[in-house]
Amino acid sequence: MIGLYKDLEQRALQNKPVRIGLVGAGQMGTDVVAQVTMMKGIEVVIVADIDLNRARESYRIGRAHGEVVEAGTPEAADAAVHAGKRVVTQDYRVVADMSNIDVMLEATGVPEVGARAALRAARHGHDLAMMNVETDITVGPILNWYARKKGVLYALAAGDEPAACKELYDFAHALGFTIVAAGKGKNNPLDRYSSPVDPAIIQEAARRGLNPNMLVEFIDGSKTMIEMAAVSNATGLVPDVRGMHGPQATRDTLNQVFTLVEDGGVLNKMGVVDYGVGHIAPGVFVIVRTDHPRLREALVLRDMGNGPYYTLFRPYHLCSIEVPLTCALLAIRKRSNMEPLDRLVSEVFAVAKRDLNPGDVLDGIGGTTFYSLIDTYEKAKEECLLPIGLAKGAQVIRSIPKDKPITCQDVEIKPTMIYNLRNLQESWFEGRISEQELLKAVDALATDTIQ
Repeated sequence: MIGLYKDLEQRALQNKPVRIGLVGAGQMGTDVVAQVTMMKGIEVVIVADIDLNRARESYRIGRAHGEVVEAGTPEAADAAVHAGKRVVTQDYRVVADMSNIDVMLEATGVPEVGARAALRAARHGHDLAMMNVETDITVGPILNWYARKKGVLYALAAGDEPAACKELYDFAHALGFTIVAAGKGKNNPLDRYSSPVDPAIIQEAARRGLNPNMLVEFIDGSKTMIEMAAVSNATGLVPDVRGMHGPQATRDTLNQVFTLVEDGGVLNKMGVVDYGVGHIAPGVFVIVRTDHPRLREALVLRDMGNGPYYTLFRPYHLCSIEVPLTCALLAIRKRSNMEPLDRLVSEVFAVAKRDLNPGDVLDGIGGTTFYSLIDTYEKAKEECLLPIGLAKGAQVIRSIPKDKPITCQDVEIKPTMIYNLRNLQESWFEGRISEQELLKAVDALATDTIQ
């Protein structure tokens, strides 16, 4: 994103700011509203949230200037933005259907909402910036395909670990290094059975200004699985083992730990995604290898060590604070900083967090009924493991013991739009549907008016 600030300054001089339509006014969305007030040539012009007061609060907390008005239709929203007003709405469809935005930013973290909003916005010609990694790992390939078909772009937003990892990966890949591993530091003690109804979790979530489910998603490891699956699906790197290794490491030992077993490390092969526990967070890393004698001499002189393994480390990721850069990149340079491949490389699936009985209903990511693990897409498909993006609302139809992976035969999956989209994606992967038929079917889902 070199020199992007100049592009933004030019947009400011022309009084043509990049206009963001934000879906989701939680902690992350509110941070975005605040950040753009510090920038030139970019602004959030509409915020959608099911809690209208929260949408209004995002402007107040973010210190965004201008009159804030409510709009119930795309036409009303367009008129308000044209008049220089800030808009709030309860309906994501208002954002997706209006004209006076350049980029739709999805920040709900809810797979169903993310898929609905992304499809609809693409159909209406808006570039898509996705903070919703949960949606991406479930149906990202088909969303990206559909966006291209509609002449727009799809991007996972800068700032979170996946995009920060991808930044290092692109750097290393361009230089011709062998990619050994890409990963992140886990910044919470791992507790697979963490529960959002635990009083200690509720208290800690309140202290951090988080929803308890979001905090649990971090603690029980689900978020780590999700984030590294996004990296996998954008690069082709794979998990070395189910759930990844997650060894103890520090910044200084990364290139000793994430090496092949025969070289004293934990990896069975190169080209993997993983995570480390220790003094690594909030950083991300890529371990590379070169056996070129001249380059190894040069890397010694650059204080990178004797090799053949080397650590590329980004010591921070600023989450929502960096997101506006993706929006600007999409709108001004018509480039995506990160997008999934036209296939799934990894799958994140549900594992019973406690004994589950017929009649139980799965409550979603970061809940009380399941945690998440990563494996290759092929292995997950072979075992018919339940993708976490489809798990919420699924009803258990046979007993599932604690710590057992949940299969699609164990539950009755709730019919949803993302479930239908996932089935279309499977048909596309397997060549069972023509592109023309696929486009027609996805268009139909994009115009779905069910809330």
